[in-house]
Amino acid sequence: MPAVDSLNSLRTLQVAGKTYHYYSLAEAAKSLGDLEKLPKSLKVLLENLLRWEDNHTVHADDLRALADWLKARRSDREIQYRPARVLMQDFTGVPAVVDLAAMRAAMAKAGGDPQKINPLSPVDLVIDHSVMVDRYASASAFAENVEIEMQRNGERYAFLRWGQNAFDNFRVVPPGTGICHQVNLEYLGRTVWTKDEDGRTYAFPDTLVGTDSHTTMINGLGVLGWGVGGIEAEAAMLGQPVSMLIPEVIGFKLTGKLKEGITATDLVLTVTQMLRKKGVVGKFVEFYGDGLADLPLADRATIANMAPEYGATCGFFPVDEITLGYLRLSGRPEETVQLVEAYCKAQGLWREQGHEPLFSDSLQLDLGDVEASLAGPKRPQDRVALGQVGQAFDAFLALQPKPPRNAEISRLLNEGGGGTAVGSADLGQGVDYQHAGNTYRLQDGAVVIAAITSCTNTSNPSVMMAAGLLAKKAVEKGLQRKPWVKSSLAPGSKVVTDYFKAAGLTTYLDQLGFELVGYGCTTCIGNSGPLLEPIEKAIQQADLTVASVLSGNRNFEGRVHPLVKTNWLASPPLVVAYALAGSVRLDLAKEPLGTGKDGQAVYLRDIWPSQREIAEAVQKVSTGMFHKEYAEVFQGDEKWRAIQVPQAQTYIWQADSTYIQHPPFFEHIAEAPPAITDIQGARVLAVLGDSVTTDHISPAGNIKKDSPAGRYLSEHGVAYADFNSYGSRRGNHEVMMRGTFANIRIKNEMLGGEEGGNTLHVPSGEKLAIYDAAMRYQAEGTPLVIIAGKEYGTGSSRDWAAKGTNLLGVKAVIAESFERIHRSNLVGMGVLPLQFTGGQERTALKLTGREVLSIRGLAGALKPQMRLSVGVTREDGSQDSFEVLCRIDTLNEVEYFKAGGILHYVLRSLL
Repeated sequence: MPAVDSLNSLRTLQVAGKTYHYYSLAEAAKSLGDLEKLPKSLKVLLENLLRWEDNHTVHADDLRALADWLKARRSDREIQYRPARVLMQDFTGVPAVVDLAAMRAAMAKAGGDPQKINPLSPVDLVIDHSVMVDRYASASAFAENVEIEMQRNGERYAFLRWGQNAFDNFRVVPPGTGICHQVNLEYLGRTVWTKDEDGRTYAFPDTLVGTDSHTTMINGLGVLGWGVGGIEAEAAMLGQPVSMLIPEVIGFKLTGKLKEGITATDLVLTVTQMLRKKGVVGKFVEFYGDGLADLPLADRATIANMAPEYGATCGFFPVDEITLGYLRLSGRPEETVQLVEAYCKAQGLWREQGHEPLFSDSLQLDLGDVEASLAGPKRPQDRVALGQVGQAFDAFLALQPKPPRNAEISRLLNEGGGGTAVGSADLGQGVDYQHAGNTYRLQDGAVVIAAITSCTNTSNPSVMMAAGLLAKKAVEKGLQRKPWVKSSLAPGSKVVTDYFKAAGLTTYLDQLGFELVGYGCTTCIGNSGPLLEPIEKAIQQADLTVASVLSGNRNFEGRVHPLVKTNWLASPPLVVAYALAGSVRLDLAKEPLGTGKDGQAVYLRDIWPSQREIAEAVQKVSTGMFHKEYAEVFQGDEKWRAIQVPQAQTYIWQADSTYIQHPPFFEHIAEAPPAITDIQGARVLAVLGDSVTTDHISPAGNIKKDSPAGRYLSEHGVAYADFNSYGSRRGNHEVMMRGTFANIRIKNEMLGGEEGGNTLHVPSGEKLAIYDAAMRYQAEGTPLVIIAGKEYGTGSSRDWAAKGTNLLGVKAVIAESFERIHRSNLVGMGVLPLQFTGGQERTALKLTGREVLSIRGLAGALKPQMRLSVGVTREDGSQDSFEVLCRIDTLNEVEYFKAGGILHYVLRSLL
């Protein structure tokens, strides 16, 4: 440990006959002042600074700034934070491993020792984003989907298999095991971490950053963690600190208990709506209050999971008896549980009844006020009471630009279960389609996807058992899912299928079409797979507005399936209920789901399980299940173990691979970095408006056949059917740079706001794909600039939004404001983030994108947040200039930028 320990805080703790060294907050308080009222999440940050104090990245003033937070309950001080470990999923993890492999290759080329390139912080990569719902509603669906997944992703998996063997401090959880956040909650997380060094065992809070935004789920276990961009995560695993402002902390007080029939999903949708309304972007949320005493750990994790949806950096729950109970249930060693209790009590991290820390602001919820809810039709914060879903759908439908339909009350078919469900609203005329010799009518509001999926809810036994019990009662009544519903069950861990089996519920879910399709994120990230061809044709033919209902966390338009315009987040039992109803236009609070085998109408209330029934089923969850499923969590199945990879220190790149390619980032690493100079004669690649997200910038989703990336794949012999997604090809920079700024919804003001990834090559006047224009400018030796509006780079943090920008030859982005992580990632890739000042921005300055720009002031001593001048030569030859703020914000970032990027900085220091 590098600690200077200026406060003399190092102490020892005896637990179960073993001695642990730790940096005591109680001892630090003797110098810093009373810390009792400091939020527990900030105590974790303070301990981190105390332990890493080195008078270089962490100073005594940083410690005092955190203690002084209590005075104003906010701070503008930037700190250097070092998480204990890093969590990755395969989409975002592959580029990180590619970069590590490229760094090893560069080290070997420069004559250094490639084995010096290893993660310095423990890294776990869980392969969970690649399985798709190609097969469903059959006993063989799981096996077939796994087979397709292995075929589709063979190159990527071979590469990760090599990384599993080649790198120290790096573990891979193979496909078909579970979702990274649920595996983290059930197995990887420890709440208190330990490290052996210099003959001592140090204990400290378990903390992490992850390359998936829902890393926040682990906060339910008292583990401080959140999602970061891939570049930040790579830096963290290579020992570099994460720069962050000391955050504001919003307290969320919970009181009371949930009512009968109310689920954790209903609670989290309520919390999400409240916090979005409050405004917590960039802040910590910390839950407190005596209502926590009755809130199970799985419910806490469900709430913590959706921090990205309510906008917070994290949603933190303190450690208490419920935490210890979950650690024991999930099979953690007893010595770990004892250490967690002793350490958290010694450090003031333990939740005491009635304790109320001081917060920047707070809000409160009586759990008894929560009602049954969904969220939709396209934002997770738009909570809708169960009885009002049909009205919310109709309101959305009324806004759609469609020709008027005949007003006709139609009846929904109830194939397979007998009987008829009657809607209360005009369901529209719809369109007939044929399948397997039968004719069905598909209408607006039809539920075409019903998916029990995602880490948010499949980690919670109470809502999962509720879904199984509801399925049991539905089958016993004689109900079946509607024939147009694509149903699927994709748990986040194998433990779920174990406890379904133990409770005797598997057969009933199977009978309703909720057979196991895989252990992965599936529908929630858009891996819902195709609908039946007749259904897709019917939707397109009649321009229908149809629906998905999923137990996930994100429902943005076009995310779940390109033909499904409305998407509704719901608890697992409601997912089953809507599969039976077949339409979101039915009022499930009042109208029947269908007719039972006895000829009587069956209502949701008739098959909804009681709290007692759910509690009895949850008792079937046993510690033995966790021991069984996690005993060989890193081993994988026969297919994974059969993957043949060379036992080489450096990766053997395959020239013909379209999935994994050697990136060019470190080609000249053995040479001294070039001096920072002014940027002269730059052209504008695109002029973009406000709220351009990393979804707009970064390659995502399907690869269009006629796009630059599609042409590249076709030229390399890849059939269109095998294009796969951008996400699956994140290890190939040739594909990813061609997909940067290629989003079909991005609007370039250089083309009058036209949508699509095109731009104007100014010298020739030609309209080209942004990639093609960038390559032409590169051939001409012309540096490039992006001009943008407010909140540039918001959205999920994606490393390729910065990497692709770099590879296109963009030297600077000039925007009105930046999202924090994307700004950091641009610096980390050697791209200059510049901010308009003094109310001047692209419209006031009348920038059209046809100008030639020169950025002056870089050639001197580069300093954080210095002012620079941008010279402008307009089309008519006139010249002027404007001032910008350089958003290289810290001294560390100055060093990264001078080295060519953060990974270059690390590699150069190792060389």
